[in-house]
Amino acid sequence: MADKVDFKKSLDSYQAPRGAFRIVDVPDMRYLMIDGHGDPNDSPAYGEALSALYPIAYTLKFLSKQEYGRDYVVPPLEGLWWAHDMDAFTVARDKSQWHWTMMLMVPDWLDSDAVGAAVLRAGAKGKAARLDDVRLETLSEGLCVQTLHVGSFDDEGATLESLHHDFVPANGLRVVGKHHEIYSSDFRRVSPAKLRTVLRQPVGA
Repeated sequence: MADKVDFKKSLDSYQAPRGAFRIVDVPDMRYLMIDGHGDPNDSPAYGEALSALYPIAYTLKFLSKQEYGRDYVVPPLEGLWWAHDMDAFTVARDKSQWHWTMMLMVPDWLDSDAVGAAVLRAGAKGKAARLDDVRLETLSEGLCVQTLHVGSFDDEGATLESLHHDFVPANGLRVVGKHHEIYSSDFRRVSPAKLRTVLRQPVGA
C-alpha cells in the first residue's frame, strides 16, 4: 500500500501565508457537500450537517484503503459562506443572515459509485438526520486570493474587509464567488486564539 496522503500538506491550494494575501489558481475539486442557513453557533442545522458529513467521509476513507489500496487523512472541514448583503458577513458579522455549504474534499481516485457505497455503509451503521442531504459536487473556483487567519472566527472581519475593499481592487481584480474557509485546526479541540483558518475568495480580472 502506498503511503498515507495528507492533502493539507501536499496540495498547494491549501497553503496560505499569515499576515499577507496570496493569489492562487485553484484546480477543480470534488467535495461531499451539505447546505444550511443561520448562525453556526446555535443553528441545529449546522450540527446536523457535520453529523452527516463525517460518517460518510470516514467510511469513504476506509473503503479507499480496503478496496483501492490507497489511504489518506480525511481532509479538513471547509465551508462556503455568503449573505444577500455581503457586508453582513464581512463587516456587520450578522450570523443570522448567513447561508453556508459545509464540505469535505474527496480524492480524485474515488468516483460517485464509491461515494454511493460509503453513503449506504454509513447509513447501515446508524443514519444521521441529514445523511440523504449530502451530495458529491465539483467546485470550480479558479483564480483566488487567500490568507491564513490565526485566532477566533469572530476576529476575521477586519481581514475580510481588507481583502474585499483593499487588496482585490488594488490588484485590478473583482470578487466573483462565495467566501471559502478551510479549517486547518479542529475548532472542537483548539482554543479560539489558536485556530488556523485559510480564508479564500474567488476573484476575476
